[in-house]
Amino acid sequence: MLKRTFLKTLLTSTMIAGMGLPALAETPFDGPTSGPKAAEGKTIVVLAADLKNGGILGVTNGVEEAAAKIGWEVRVLDGAGSIQGRTGAIGQAMALQPDGLIINGFDAVEQQAALEGVAEAGIPMVSWHSGPTIGCDAPGGIFANVSTDAMTVSEVAAKWAIEDAGDGVGAVIFTDSTYQIAIDKADRIKETIEAMGGTVLEYVDTPIADTSTRMGPLTTSLLQKYGASWTHALAINDLYFDFMGPALAAAGISGDGAPKAGSAGDGSEAAFQRIRSAQYQAITVAEPLNLQGWQLVDELNRAIQGEACSGYITAPALVTQEGLAKLGDSNAFDPDSPYREAYAAIWGK
Repeated sequence: MLKRTFLKTLLTSTMIAGMGLPALAETPFDGPTSGPKAAEGKTIVVLAADLKNGGILGVTNGVEEAAAKIGWEVRVLDGAGSIQGRTGAIGQAMALQPDGLIINGFDAVEQQAALEGVAEAGIPMVSWHSGPTIGCDAPGGIFANVSTDAMTVSEVAAKWAIEDAGDGVGAVIFTDSTYQIAIDKADRIKETIEAMGGTVLEYVDTPIADTSTRMGPLTTSLLQKYGASWTHALAINDLYFDFMGPALAAAGISGDGAPKAGSAGDGSEAAFQRIRSAQYQAITVAEPLNLQGWQLVDELNRAIQGEACSGYITAPALVTQEGLAKLGDSNAFDPDSPYREAYAAIWGK
């Protein structure tokens, strides 16, 4: 697949000239080329785990863009970062009696009982990041779970830290045990660093939903504990670094100083801005969020019509300041491929 080839080429080139997202000519779309025409007049609901999360917001924007093209109405319900909020959003969604449901950014296991009710009602479900199983027939009655390969994303972030550190990396890893996929990603980061001879100073379990209040004090505490031995901060999501900078600045650390921050997903707009300006984040392993929104709509169109899941898995990209300098003002990883036209052609639009 072309996107996987792109990622491989990107990683190979980094060993020579440093990691970055190069400016590329348009490449062919490597996703599905056939599928059912658009089901007409459908209303779908997006259940967003937390729209403050840049990855979730990016996917939601992609869903809305694709739905406008296919001719569907979209309702977005925000779980606002809490389990209770997400449970309530599912209840609201059921009351709307939609033709399909998109679970956006939360673990299906967390809402198992509520989602069983959705499945029993015969409402098709697709998801983004709903668990460790990627692709077709995900657990919990989900038709397709859209994601990049999370283990590849984690390995890329870990290898960046090892290569960037030179003589020795001292990493702190941030994760959230509310989500199984977050645990799996953090475990792979840890395994990769240690297998390459690096040191994991600490494995910090702190909820994504509480980063605005927790990350400042945590950062200060970790600086006091580890000092200069803390060379890199690695997280399973960009959102952790939305709130780390002020504590680092207060400690007299410059925006491009150590600990350097690297995220194993998702490639939020805020993360791109930090990387571009060298302000307390060095890299992110970005997902094609807008494309994934289009894929979710396509998978849901297949589910609604009883067709097979496409099986398409998108590839991530390692984003650095050097790479962003070649991309102009864009603050999102949007592959330079005609995916919009490809999906529109499948739908007959």
